[in-house]
Amino acid sequence: MTTTHPAPPAGSTQTKLTGIRRTAARRMIAAWAAPVFHLSVEVDMTNALRTKESEPTATVTDALLAACAAALRAHPALNAHYADEVVTSFDAVHLGVAVATDAGLMVPVIHGADGLGLPELAAARRDVVARARAGKLAMADVSGGTFTVSNLGMMGIDRFDAILNVPQVAILAVGSTRRRQVWVDGDRADQDAGPQWRPIAEFTLTCDHRAIDGATGAAFLAAVRDGVQAAR
Repeated sequence: MTTTHPAPPAGSTQTKLTGIRRTAARRMIAAWAAPVFHLSVEVDMTNALRTKESEPTATVTDALLAACAAALRAHPALNAHYADEVVTSFDAVHLGVAVATDAGLMVPVIHGADGLGLPELAAARRDVVARARAGKLAMADVSGGTFTVSNLGMMGIDRFDAILNVPQVAILAVGSTRRRQVWVDGDRADQDAGPQWRPIAEFTLTCDHRAIDGATGAAFLAAVRDGVQAAR
């Protein structure tokens, strides 16, 4: 049966979703049916902001992706898919990176991210982001992801809840980094405990409760936080 669409109102334009965007729209509908919960932490970005000092080709985003890949190896329950009452965990980490393009949101995948050093991870991230914005992604580039990171910090968004990229069981939302006065315990020998100004970002993890419980999600998010704060 052929579906007939009404003519667009005067002064408007209709754009039919096709290809990757059509698939993404269908996945979002499925995502709303998932029973999700959200967990948030504040992350000290001091060391992550120094990433280029140790690896000139890498960015803060790459330090974040590296921390996620390591945390997923340590907490494989989040490196998984859920479908038809079955949870499938994966040995390798295939990180999806949400990218805003002129054609809409795309989520290219860095396959085998857990096996890449920081320079290689940075190169892979630059490659998929550039091809996403140039409209040169193939279906293989957006398939097989096991976990997704969505970073809107560069757009001035402080905190947000990301929608699951089904069938993945979790997604991490990263907000902007802002200087805040926080209480520290004196984490260096030359540093006194007390209130200090630090660059802080809020990370929010969305989890599918059918596959992940709160304690498991919290342990993973703590591992991501610790990995980012220890970044060199």
